[in-house]
Amino acid sequence: MQTVRSWPYTVAVVVSILVGATALVGTHSLGIPLKDPEGFLGPAYVRLPALALLLFGIGLVIAGLRRAGWRELPRGMAEVARHEWSLRRIVYIATGLITFYVCYVGYRNLKSVLPVYRQDVLFDNQLLDVDRVLFGGADPAAVLHTILPPDLAAPVLSFVYLLYLPLVPVSLMAVLVLCRDLSVGAWYATSLSLNWVLGAVSYYILPALGPVYVRPDLFAGLPDSGVGELQTALLRNRLEFLADPRSSDVIQGVAAFASLHVSVTFALALFLQRTASTRSLRIGAWTFFGLTFLATIYFGWHYVLDNIAGMLIGYIAVVVGGWATGQRRRGNQAVVVTGETEGSRSLASA
Repeated sequence: MQTVRSWPYTVAVVVSILVGATALVGTHSLGIPLKDPEGFLGPAYVRLPALALLLFGIGLVIAGLRRAGWRELPRGMAEVARHEWSLRRIVYIATGLITFYVCYVGYRNLKSVLPVYRQDVLFDNQLLDVDRVLFGGADPAAVLHTILPPDLAAPVLSFVYLLYLPLVPVSLMAVLVLCRDLSVGAWYATSLSLNWVLGAVSYYILPALGPVYVRPDLFAGLPDSGVGELQTALLRNRLEFLADPRSSDVIQGVAAFASLHVSVTFALALFLQRTASTRSLRIGAWTFFGLTFLATIYFGWHYVLDNIAGMLIGYIAVVVGGWATGQRRRGNQAVVVTGETEGSRSLASA
């Protein structure tokens, strides 16, 4: 029993079982089959192992070069694999992938059936009112469009927003595969899983579509971009799903409160702030979070309150994830500052 309690993936496994069962029951009770969401590099069950193998190969080559140099690379790689890639490490990585995958699939399916369970319940008008109060009677998106000219800002912010799609699985793979400290990898995997779960809960608490779908006039002047195409595709999928939820093959993906783009990028930045020894990596993560925050408002994905709630979710996910994986008990050893501990070397080398 002590081993189970001290295993860093105990909470992640329990949470994944609960959210997976909830999604299964919730969709089955409506006569809607559970769906596997496709995305970057195909279905999640394909892209996650593929990315893990790719990053394993990259990490093995880098570590082999450090150990033996170019001329003895095969020998160096063999030694690294033999001495550093134990069965325990492989099991930990596999557990992180599986818990993330189950929570993500559960989250996407619970989000998909949200309009069926919460029919005709939307809080967009109230959230619009809050936005205007916060901005002195103006719409935040309109203010940003004035400050940041669309012809210059829209392409950049669109790129940043869409970069989130591959960033999530890639960052997870990078931490799990390249991180020598297995409990730190479990920390990030647990934090991401909690983001999905808390995000799904927030959708049901305060259902909303988002400014671009209730006030499209505010965004009509924006130039064509990948974000605009994605918004159109999501609306089309939503309408197709609502026309016949039981027979539709698509996943409905429109929900504003809270912003998972903000929660996940905030969680990543906060996690790296507490674990990464490279200052440029921390600055890059916080910069990416800030630009993502702007992009969600700029393109009308979210209201300001959505983003504030997203930051709260990200913070809770990192703090609870750290507690669940034993980082509080380890004190400052989990914080990578000087590079003197195994944990501190974890994200800087592999």
